[in-house]
Amino acid sequence: MAVYFHEEDLPADALGDGPVAVDTETMGLITRRDRLCLVQISDGGGDEHLVRFAVDSDYAAPNLKSVLADPDRVKLYHFARFDLAAIEYYLGVTAAPVFCTKIASKLTRTYTDRHGLKMLVEELLGENISKQQQSSDWGAPVITDAQRDYAASDVRYLHRLRDIFAERLEREGRTGTAQACFDFLPTRARLDIAGWEDKDIFSHE
Repeated sequence: MAVYFHEEDLPADALGDGPVAVDTETMGLITRRDRLCLVQISDGGGDEHLVRFAVDSDYAAPNLKSVLADPDRVKLYHFARFDLAAIEYYLGVTAAPVFCTKIASKLTRTYTDRHGLKMLVEELLGENISKQQQSSDWGAPVITDAQRDYAASDVRYLHRLRDIFAERLEREGRTGTAQACFDFLPTRARLDIAGWEDKDIFSHE
């Protein structure tokens, strides 16, 4: 297992075939204001790749964009809504089709209200991850080893979690509902970008 760090794009031969786990790190939680600093990606084979974008980046990244926009590769996320918005706004691609472990958890782990990645990894995989670097400065000139380890851990477990949740969704008869939610997520992300991030357009009010 290794963590590879790249500037501005992913090497063309970095990933194998099949689904990829994806995560992002930004300067904050408001997509249009807080720039995309890092994209983490893994094919589930044991390595994680981190692509860092500079403050003056043009976000060209043709190799990374090719993978993210590939309609034949499922993208695994935890809270896909945020990552999809950041990727679409800064990289200009729709990183779908989608499997979101947070939505899958909410549809199957109805016995709890704890659906964070740390909790899922502990309960379902028996491993522990640190969230200490979650709110660190991802736009700094130097990304520390602790930040790199944290960023890599956000994609390290998603393939295994996807397999578990796929079985649970099928067991509970909610696979179709989950897929409909996943399919809507790119549209939900575009609504966030357009200014409806805190509005429930389906509500009566």
